[in-house]
Amino acid sequence: MDYGMIGKIEKAKRYAEQRNRIRFEALTVTFEGENNPHTVHLENGVWRCDCDFFQSRGRCSHTMALEMILEGMLPQSVFES
Repeated sequence: MDYGMIGKIEKAKRYAEQRNRIRFEALTVTFEGENNPHTVHLENGVWRCDCDFFQSRGRCSHTMALEMILEGMLPQSVFES
């Protein structure tokens, strides 16, 4: 392995430990739900999920789980909607 790649690996490790440096602008995730798979999108700080609960409430277990998983890495606007 060359020295350039070694340096990049070390830098990647530092970035991975410093989660506060990362902000998601857009994200698409498929959840394997208990009944069906559900697709969740985050774009411009706004969640969208194709599950029925989200359609009526604007929040669901899928979006809340992603908020927990990505804590500290999402734009503040995600929590204000």
